[in-house]
Amino acid sequence: MPLYEHIFLARQDVSAAQVEALVEQYKGVIEAAGGAVRKVEPWGVKSLAYRIKKNRKAHFTLMNIDAPHAAVAEMERQMGISEDILRFMTIRVEAHEEGPSAMMQKRDRDDRRDRDGERGGFGGGNRFGDRERGPRRERNRDAEPQANASSEEN
Repeated sequence: MPLYEHIFLARQDVSAAQVEALVEQYKGVIEAAGGAVRKVEPWGVKSLAYRIKKNRKAHFTLMNIDAPHAAVAEMERQMGISEDILRFMTIRVEAHEEGPSAMMQKRDRDDRRDRDGERGGFGGGNRFGDRERGPRRERNRDAEPQANASSEEN
């Protein structure tokens, strides 16, 4: 059977439990048609690059599917009808990735960096690097009224 990677975006105001229910619903559609869902990875709520149906964020979920085309087509048809699904994309692949996807690996790296304190951020440190800022210069307040006065005379 053909192998697919399927990603869908659910509305931001849907709870995580409802997203899991959607995954189970679509998993049932695939299994009823003789296919199998090999892996499901919830990527969590992420910001969108632009608004989609008035949403700025969405729940992202990846599904690795091993199913006939008819099963995937039926799942996509049902997703197109659902108001909770903003977007979806299915790609046929030669083989599924083993282990966590690139998005999950990135999250693990970010978590480790945050725990180890390697990240600068707002937590501390000089935001201008090692450069020290000198004292502020005083502004010459007398120069401004003279410039304005000379322009008024002309």
